[in-house]
Amino acid sequence: MANKNNDERNEYFKERAGTDEARFHVVPHDDEGWAVKKEGEDNPAYTAGSKSDAVEEAKRLAKDAGTMAYIHSEHGQIEEQHNYES
Repeated sequence: MANKNNDERNEYFKERAGTDEARFHVVPHDDEGWAVKKEGEDNPAYTAGSKSDAVEEAKRLAKDAGTMAYIHSEHGQIEEQHNYES
């Protein structure tokens, strides 16, 4: 059952990757501490030493794009989401 849910989630993200509907995710980043990644892109749109800086940038990018920002924990789980869709 868990694999089916993961497959559905991956397909959901894949459909939005590279589109104007792609969302921004704040995730842990090995090199800088925290990163803002746009769905479907391997390279971060922004990196920061602090989570709070990454969160502010993700919210700004999402607001400008009219999409959503997801804030993940250091373990990868979604802690918060901010919806800027019109």
